[in-house]
Amino acid sequence: MPSTNETVEALFAEWAELLQLAGADAFRVRAYEKAARSIGGFSKDLRDLDDKGLRAIPSVGASMAARIREYLETGTLHELEDLREQVPAGLREMMRIPSLGPKKAILLHETLGISTVDELAGAARDGKLRGIKGLGQKTEENLLRGIQNLREHGGRILIDAAMDAAVGVIEALRGLAEVDQITYAGSLRRMRDTIGDIDILVASANAAPIMDSFAGLSSVKEVLAHGETKTSVLTDTGLQIDLRTVPADAWGAALIYFTGSKSHNIKIREIAVRRGWKLSEWGLFKADTGKKIAAETEEEVYEALGLPWIPPTMREDTGEIEAAFAGTLPTVVERRDIRGDLHSHTNLTDGLAPLEEMLAAAAAAGYSYYVVTDHAEGLPMTGMDRGKALAQRKRIATLQKKYPKMTILHGSELNIAKDGSVDYDPAFLAGFDLLVASVHSMFRLPRDEQTARIIRAMENPFINVIGHPTGRLIGRREPIDVDFESICNAAVRTGTALEVNSFPDRMDLRDEHVRWAIERGVTIAIDTDSHAPKHLEHLRFGVATAQRGWARKTDVLNARTLKQLRTFVEKKRPG
Repeated sequence: MPSTNETVEALFAEWAELLQLAGADAFRVRAYEKAARSIGGFSKDLRDLDDKGLRAIPSVGASMAARIREYLETGTLHELEDLREQVPAGLREMMRIPSLGPKKAILLHETLGISTVDELAGAARDGKLRGIKGLGQKTEENLLRGIQNLREHGGRILIDAAMDAAVGVIEALRGLAEVDQITYAGSLRRMRDTIGDIDILVASANAAPIMDSFAGLSSVKEVLAHGETKTSVLTDTGLQIDLRTVPADAWGAALIYFTGSKSHNIKIREIAVRRGWKLSEWGLFKADTGKKIAAETEEEVYEALGLPWIPPTMREDTGEIEAAFAGTLPTVVERRDIRGDLHSHTNLTDGLAPLEEMLAAAAAAGYSYYVVTDHAEGLPMTGMDRGKALAQRKRIATLQKKYPKMTILHGSELNIAKDGSVDYDPAFLAGFDLLVASVHSMFRLPRDEQTARIIRAMENPFINVIGHPTGRLIGRREPIDVDFESICNAAVRTGTALEVNSFPDRMDLRDEHVRWAIERGVTIAIDTDSHAPKHLEHLRFGVATAQRGWARKTDVLNARTLKQLRTFVEKKRPG
C-alpha cells in the first residue's frame, strides 16, 4: 500500500490542482506543488516526525506542517474537502488531458459550460472551440489527441504506485503459515509503464485463511468477490487487486499463465498443442492421458517446450519465442550490471536533498561512480549560476575522500534551446566530467525543427547523453514529435548516448524506442533522474524498460567501467 508520505504527497498535489481550477494565485499553487514533491521524496516517515521535524521538510512551513498533522491525526483535510466541493469533478478529470492546462479548462467551462471529458471531445469534434479567443483548429486537434491519450491510460496507474501496493499486500500476507510462495504477476511482473489491475499469486494447500486475511486488510474499501481460489478487492485508492491461489506443485505453470502476456501465452500453448500436449495454469500435460509433464517451476515448463526461460519483461510476443528457438535471444541487462548513475539532482537546484545525502544513498546502492548533474543556468527557476556550479565542484572534491570505493563525477543537465544550443560556452563545459542535455521547453515545435534541435545538441562535442529524449510525461504530456531514426543515426555518428530515464512518470526512452535504437548501434544510458535519495530505487524500472527493449549489458553506457566511461566521454571531446 502507498506509504504515508506518498498518500500526503498525492493529497497536496490534488490540493494544488484544485487551487488552480479555483483560480488561486500562482504562488499559492506552487507552494502546494513544492510541498507535495518534498513530502514524497522525504526519507523519513511523516508518522515518526514531531512538528519541528515536519517543518524541517523542504518547502513545508508552519501552516503546511499543521495540515499534515491534521491528516495524521484525523485521516482527513477539511480545507481540501471544501475545495473538492467547489470544483466540478469533471474539470479535474479534464486536467489530466495532456495539453489542457487549468486556464483553458476554466475558460472552456465558463464559455461553453464544458465540465466533462466527453463534452470536451464532442465540442472539439464539432469545431465549437474555434470561436473562443486563443483557440482554434490546432487546439482542437491537440485536445482530441490528448483525450485519446487519456483514454488509453485511463484507470491505469504508474508502475511505482502499483509496485508499492503489490509489495504492501505481499508483505502483509507473507508471514501467514499457509503461504508457501507469494509474488505479483500480470503486467506488473512484466513491468509495463502503467498498470491496470494488480494480480498477486499465492501457492498454498489451505487458501481460506489467506483469502480472509486479504479481504480484511485495512486498505481494502470493498470486497468485490471472495472465493476459495480467487478474491478481488477494491482498495481505498480505487485500485483493484486480485489474489489467486494455486497448489505448490503447479506454481511455475500458474506463474507463466498469470504473468502473460496473453499473446505470449497463446504462442507457447500452440507449441504444446503441436506436440500433443495441453498447457494451462495447472501445468503441462499429455493431451491423451492427462499425465503431467511439467508444472512446478517456470524453468521446467519452458524447458519441456524446448525453450530457455524467458524473462517476464520480454514476454510480449515481439519475437522472443522465435529468437529463443533460434538461440538468438539476448541475455538482457540486469540491475547488478549497472555501475553508476549518470543523471541526478540535489537541492542546489530542484532536488529535495543536499549533496551529502545523495552521495550517501549512491554509495549505499553500491555504485562505483556517480554523476551529480544539477540543472544549468538556462532554467531560471532553479536559481543556478556558474559560481554555484564551481562551488559544488569544490565541495565534491572535498567529499570524495569519504567515498574511496565510489568516484564522484561533476556534471550538469543542460537545456537544449530551440536552436539546439545549450547553456554554457565550450570553455566552461570542458570543466565538467560528463554532461546530459535535455529538452525542457517548446515541446510542440514542428517535427523537422524538433529533430534538428536535438541533433545539433548531439553534435556539441561536450554533450554525452540526451536526457529523457522524447520528453513525455505519462498521461500528462505527449512525446515530442521527432524523426527517431534520424535521432538514432545522429547518436551513433556523434558518439552520444540516449537515456532510458527510470523516473516512473517518464520511462523515456520507452521499450520500443530502446529496441529500435540498439538495433541501430546506439548506446543507451539507464539513469534515475533522482531528486531525492529514495528515487535511486527507480533504477529497477529503467532496467526493466531496457530489458523490454532487448538491451544487453554491452549496449548500456553506465554498465561500463569508469575507465570505459571516461573513454566514451573523451573520444568525443575536441583535441
